[in-house]
Amino acid sequence: MRLSNISTLSNSPTPSLSNGFQSLDHYLVSHPNDEIEAISSLFQGRVPQKPGKLSRERPLPLPLPYKLRPLGLPTPKKHVKSASPTAVSYRASLSKQVYKNPRVLIAIAKEIRSLSSEEDVSVILNKWARFLRKGSLSLTIRELGHMGLPDRALQIFCWAQKQPQLFPDDRILASTVEVLARNHELKVPLDLGKFTGLASRGVIEAMVRGFIRGGSLHLAWKLLHVAKDGKRMLDPSIYAKLILELGKIPDKHMLVVALLDDLGEREDLNLSQQDCTAIMKICIRLGKFDIVESLFNWFKQSGHEPSVVTYTTLIHSRYSEKKYREAMAVVWEMESSNCLFDLPAYRVVIKLFVALNDLSRAVRYFSKLKEAGFSPTYDIYRDLIRIYMVSGRLAKCKEVCKEAEIAGFKLDKETTSQLLQFEREKKVLYVELPRLLL
Repeated sequence: MRLSNISTLSNSPTPSLSNGFQSLDHYLVSHPNDEIEAISSLFQGRVPQKPGKLSRERPLPLPLPYKLRPLGLPTPKKHVKSASPTAVSYRASLSKQVYKNPRVLIAIAKEIRSLSSEEDVSVILNKWARFLRKGSLSLTIRELGHMGLPDRALQIFCWAQKQPQLFPDDRILASTVEVLARNHELKVPLDLGKFTGLASRGVIEAMVRGFIRGGSLHLAWKLLHVAKDGKRMLDPSIYAKLILELGKIPDKHMLVVALLDDLGEREDLNLSQQDCTAIMKICIRLGKFDIVESLFNWFKQSGHEPSVVTYTTLIHSRYSEKKYREAMAVVWEMESSNCLFDLPAYRVVIKLFVALNDLSRAVRYFSKLKEAGFSPTYDIYRDLIRIYMVSGRLAKCKEVCKEAEIAGFKLDKETTSQLLQFEREKKVLYVELPRLLL
C-alpha cells in the first residue's frame, strides 16, 4: 500500500491513525532542494540592523561660505525609530532558549496531555509557534509517545506540516514514525522495497526502532532485510538492538546468527561499548565464543579502552568455554590496567578460581569484594563453601554458612546435603578412625 495521503490529514482537525502515514513517499519527493534551502534560510537567527551609529555626536556647524544648502531652507532630519539592541538580543536569546530547551518541549507535551479529547493540539502549539524551529517538536512527539498518546503525536505532525518554518523536516517525521510503530498504530506499507527506496535513512531506522520497542520483531526483521536488499546500510546499533531482543527468544536464534553474519560483513562496523558488550553476551548464550573473541579484539583495535563490563563478559565467555587459564590472563590484564572491579566482576572471578580449585585467590578476592564495600551474593557464598569443602576446611565452611545466614540467605537443599555428608565424613575421619587404631 502506498503512503500517499498524509497531506490530506493535515486539512482535518482530528486525523485518524489508520491513514495518518500514507503520504510518506509524496512528502519525500515533493520538496526540491532549492525550496528547502529557501525555507531554512529564513531562520538563520539574523536580525536586520539599521545602518549607522545610533549614538553619534552631532557635528559642529560649518562656516557660512561652506554651507551646501542656501540660507532659509530647513535642514532635513531623519526620524529613525529602531528597536533597542538589548531588546533585539533578548528576543533572539529567548527564542534560542525555547526551541531547543528539553524542559520547555516536555512541558508542551504535558500541556497537550491535559487537553480534553475534543480540543486540538493547535490550541497549545499556536502559542509557541514563533519560538519553534525545525526539529524542535521531535522531542515533544517522543515524549507524547512515552505518555501513550500516539494520536496526539500524529496531530502535532499534521499541525507542523502547515508551518513553513517547521516543515519539511525528517526529524519530526522520524519521531512520529517511531512513536506510531512502537504503539502498533503505524499502517505498514505493502511495498517495503519502494518505501526503503524513498525514505531517508533516519526514517527507516526510526521505524525499525519503533517496531523493536513495540515488540514487533518480525516487522523489524523484515524491514531490515528489505533495506539490506535495497543496498540501504543502516546504523550497526539497530542490528545490535534487534540481536539483543531476538536473542531472548529460543526459536529465533537462527535469525540472530544471520544478523551476526551481516554485521561481520560490514567494513564500516561502528558499535558503542554498550552495544558491543550486549552482542557478546548474546553470543555466549548461543555458544558463539569465537565471535565474542573477535568482537573484543575488534573493540581494542579500534582504539577503545575496554570497561569492566567488557572484561567481565570476556572472562565469562572463556569460563563458559572451560578455558580457565585464558580467562585468568584477562584477570591479570584487568589488574595491570587498574580497572576497578564491580560486583559482577568479583562474582565471575571468584567462580573462575573455584573452577581452578585455587583456594587462596578465591579467598583473597572474596576479601577484596567486602573491602570494596560490596555485599556478597548467595552464589558467591555457595562457591566459597564448595571450595572450602574440596579443601577439607569444615570450620571455614561453617563460618561462611553462618555469615550467609546473618546476611539473610538460606542454603539450598543441594548445598545443605553436601555439607551434612562432608560433616559425617569428617566425623568418621577424626573420631572413628583414631578409635579403630586404638
